[in-house]
Amino acid sequence: MTASFPLPYVVFGVTGRTGAAAADALLRAGQSVRVVVRDPAQGRPWAERGAEVAVADLTDLASMTKALSQVQGAYVVSPQQYNREDLFEIADVIADTTARAAVAANVPRLVVLSSVGADRKSGTGWIGMNRSFEQRLGATGIPATFLRAAYFMENWMPMVGHAMRSGTLPTFLAPAQRPIPMVATIDVGSAAAALLQAERTGTGIVTLSGPKDYAPNDVAAVISTALRKPVDVAVLPEAEWPNALADAHFSKAALAGFTEMTRSLNDSHIDIKSDSNAIEWAGTTTLEQVFHRLTLT
Repeated sequence: MTASFPLPYVVFGVTGRTGAAAADALLRAGQSVRVVVRDPAQGRPWAERGAEVAVADLTDLASMTKALSQVQGAYVVSPQQYNREDLFEIADVIADTTARAAVAANVPRLVVLSSVGADRKSGTGWIGMNRSFEQRLGATGIPATFLRAAYFMENWMPMVGHAMRSGTLPTFLAPAQRPIPMVATIDVGSAAAALLQAERTGTGIVTLSGPKDYAPNDVAAVISTALRKPVDVAVLPEAEWPNALADAHFSKAALAGFTEMTRSLNDSHIDIKSDSNAIEWAGTTTLEQVFHRLTLT
């Protein structure tokens, strides 16, 4: 008699924060997990924890189909390649390949990382890539949950380092006193794992934020408390954004996408409540906990 083993859940993006959190949550729940990586070396820490490792190129249909075959469900992520001028075109190729592979592999359920603002047809910069990802995977007919995450708390980390050194927190978000929804990436991954395991068959949209909204002034206050010294906020005018982002090595296309996205965050064109069809999901991790874990220990 041949022993039967449960089919795994597939998790992409495990070299990033949300994928790592999703895989970790599934493994802690005792589930069978297959992680997908580009380089076998990236999979070794997961193999040591008992996960299966699949190697795939996100633009290669054969390897993607193999990675997605014989599974209970998959958490899929489209990594955005900000150093490329053709980042939007590459994102379209990844979306198309992921969709075709999911159909070929007969994946029963998808959880798709997306972003708040993906409901908007235009004017969202980088988030247009998430919208394309949603549309292409939605067209497959595979039951899918589109997980539209709010502004990542971890986006503040480069600016936190500057604040620790100088006592000034630079920000692209304005005005400094306006709170916006933010979420910790560990909560995104935990939500993805929970949604994969949920007994649901339809397609839907989930907006994911943290336990409270934060303004740049609130972020500075958190840092100030942790450092026990004053921290001021410096809102960067748009003309200074290219110089402020020089170390990120964005392509011209990526910089234009960032600029459009940030403008839309600042004027509320990107709004977590703009899609009335979405279900709200609140994470539990605070900004204080994120900063304590990553920087201020």
